[in-house]
Amino acid sequence: MSTRLEALPHRHVLTLPTLPSAVRLSRETAERALAEWGIDLRHSAIGPALLILGELVTNTVRHAATLSPQMTVIYAAGVDCLAFAVHDRHPHQPQLYGAATDTGSGGLATVMELTLGLGGTAVVRGDADGKGKSIWITLPL
Repeated sequence: MSTRLEALPHRHVLTLPTLPSAVRLSRETAERALAEWGIDLRHSAIGPALLILGELVTNTVRHAATLSPQMTVIYAAGVDCLAFAVHDRHPHQPQLYGAATDTGSGGLATVMELTLGLGGTAVVRGDADGKGKSIWITLPL
């Protein structure tokens, strides 16, 4: 997966209230965007990607809503790569790579197990002001 995120030709940005309904809306938007971009929704990476996205949005709703009334979901894709991020304005930056072996981390352990199992990457990028972050997932197609 040599594609740089900046070079991905397809992008979509969605801002949602940090409410439980955001999980469904973020997945539905992903499905529509992927279909518009010509990505087969039956591709073996798409089901797990939607599950990963749902887990990240759920975590934002559960843990960041008090400080972040809105979240932003960024979708991007190219011929051989799918990437997405969930951004909120809560300062906590979780340790992703330790989550895969930490039974107490629940959703993040699932995110990392699926991401790594598909040959993908995950990264937390803090906001410049230290008051928010994005969790980026990149998966090969």
